[in-house]
Amino acid sequence: MLKLIITTFFLVFIAELGDKTQIATMLLAAQNKSIWPIFIGASLALACSSLVGVFAGSIISKYIPANTIQTGAAIAFIVIGILLLLGKI
Repeated sequence: MLKLIITTFFLVFIAELGDKTQIATMLLAAQNKSIWPIFIGASLALACSSLVGVFAGSIISKYIPANTIQTGAAIAFIVIGILLLLGKI
C-alpha cells in the first residue's frame, strides 16, 4: 500500500509541475501578500479533482477493461499533443 501511495504521489507531483494550474497559482501568489489562502485553495482544488478522478476511474473500470482505458487515454494525450503543436488549442 505504501508503494502505491508513493507511486501516486510522484506521478501526480511530476504531472502537475509547470502545468497551467501551477502557473495560475504562482500568478495569484505574486499578486497577493497572503499566500496561505492561495495554498489552501489550490490544495483543496487538487484534492477534489483527484477525488473525482479516483471515483470516476473506479466506476468506469467496472464497465471498461483497464487496458482499453489506458489505450484511450494514450490516444487522447497524443491528439492533444498534436493539436497543441498545430496551435489549435
